[in-house]
Amino acid sequence: MMMQLERFAPTLLSRDVAATRDFYVTRFGFRAEVDIGWFVSLRHDAEAYELCLVAADHPSTPERFRRPSEGVIIGFLVADASAEEARLRAAGTEIVEPLRDEPWGQRHFYVADPDGVLIDVVQQTTPSAAWLAEHAGMAGIAAADAR
Repeated sequence: MMMQLERFAPTLLSRDVAATRDFYVTRFGFRAEVDIGWFVSLRHDAEAYELCLVAADHPSTPERFRRPSEGVIIGFLVADASAEEARLRAAGTEIVEPLRDEPWGQRHFYVADPDGVLIDVVQQTTPSAAWLAEHAGMAGIAAADAR
């Protein structure tokens, strides 16, 4: 029997919960639904997305894991990655990797939150014909893209 999930809420361990909360609120439109200092539940209007933050040194976290999240990439799919990069740049957000197009059908760029968690801001595009031909037959990849 499979687990019956009610909600998916990734939780990031943070050095500075308030600064990280403010980053997601001002840069990506989240709102703090619950904020008790060491724990914040962030919600987004778009399909009720939730992202949680916990102070890395809080005793509710097993002691050997009490450090900020590392090696994590959060992906935000958007309609226009160029416009989002320009908006974030104008807001003073450091662009870690500039906008680029990938042959597999993505236009994207990276920023990082105050704890160094990477955020991949992605717009789906049409994969190149050469890439599709090279990867045809792999799970989920058709020889011709239907987009």
